Amino acid sequence: MLETQAVLDVLRPVQDPELQKSLVELNMIRNVEIQGSTVSFTLVLTTPACPLREFIVEDCEKAVKQLPGVETVAVEVTAETPQQKSLPDRQGVTGIKNILAISSGKGGVGKSTVAVNVAVSLAQSGAKVGLLDADIYGPNVPTMLGLSDAKVMVQKNDQGEEVLEPAFNYGVKMVSMGFLIDPDQPVIWRGPMLNGIIRQFLYQVDWGELDYLIVDMPPGTGDAQLTMAQAVPMSGAAIVTTPQNVSLQDARRGLKMFEQLGVNVLGIVENMSYFIPPDQPEKNYDIFGSGGGEKTANELSVPLLGCIPLELPVREGGDRGTPIVVAYPDSPSAIALTKIARQLAGKISVAALV
Repeated sequence: MLETQAVLDVLRPVQDPELQKSLVELNMIRNVEIQGSTVSFTLVLTTPACPLREFIVEDCEKAVKQLPGVETVAVEVTAETPQQKSLPDRQGVTGIKNILAISSGKGGVGKSTVAVNVAVSLAQSGAKVGLLDADIYGPNVPTMLGLSDAKVMVQKNDQGEEVLEPAFNYGVKMVSMGFLIDPDQPVIWRGPMLNGIIRQFLYQVDWGELDYLIVDMPPGTGDAQLTMAQAVPMSGAAIVTTPQNVSLQDARRGLKMFEQLGVNVLGIVENMSYFIPPDQPEKNYDIFGSGGGEKTANELSVPLLGCIPLELPVREGGDRGTPIVVAYPDSPSAIALTKIARQLAGKISVAALV
C-alpha cells in the first residue's frame, strides 16, 4: 500500500529553484491524498506570481510518478506570500506584507508605466496589490490606471481614526495626490509637507491585507526616497532606466542611494530598449542606444530584470487608462512587463525567507 510518507520522501529531493531548499522541508507540500493509482497534493508557492511555477509542478509530477502503481498526479497550486522581515527602527504598515519601490534617477524613463503594469500584472496572478503614487509633484498614476475621475473617501476605522479609502481598478488599490488636488493645481511644497503626505498614504489609508504595496517614487534622490527608506521596512527597490547614457548615469546614482539607505536593490529595468514600428513589427530600432542596462547591471553587480520595447500601444494605453498588460497581454511589451513582475515577486520571496 502506498503511504503519504512515501510520497513525501520521493518529493524531498525536489527543491524550490530560487530558495535552493527542499519543498518538503519548506512545508510547501501539503494535503497529500492517495486514491488508488492517483496521488493528489497541494503545492504552496511563496508568491502567486512565481516565475518558475510550471517547472516546479513538472518536477513534482515526475518525482511522484516514480512510485510503483502511480498513474496520475494531481497538483493543486496555491500561494502564501511571506512577510518581509521587520526592522527595529522602522514601522511596518499593518496588513501589508511587502513594500516595493519602483524608482528612477531621472524623469521621462517610463517609471510610472512600469509601476502601474507591474502592479496590475501581480494582481492578475492572484496577489493582493496596492499602488502608492509617491510622485507628489507629478501624480499621473490615476490617469494610467483609469481612475482620473475617482474620489477617495475619508472614513473612520475601528479606533475612531480618520482613514482614506483607496480607489480600485484592475485588481489594484491605489492612492495618489492626484485625488486630493484639482487637475491643473501645482503642488508647491517643501520637504516636511511631502514627508507628511507620504506617511499619511502609508499609515492612514485603509489598505486592508496586501501581499505587495508598489510605490511609484518620484525621479531623483530626494525627500520622498528618504522618507520611504527611513519610515518602513522595504522589501526592495527596482531602478528604471533607458539605454541612454544620461539616463544610466542618473540610474547609477539612484541605485547607490538605496544601497546607502540599506534598501535591497532587486535589479534594473531597461525601458524603451528598442522601438517596434506598428506597421513593421518584425523590425526594431535602437533609438536610445543598446546594451546600456545590461552593462550597468553587470558593473554594479545587480540583475537586469528585463528589457521593455517601445511600442505605441504602451503610450496609448497609459493615456486612456488601460495598462498594456490588460489591453494587449500578448504584445512584446506586456510579456516583458509580466516577466519583470514575476521576477520581482520571486526575489522578494527569497529575501523574506533566507
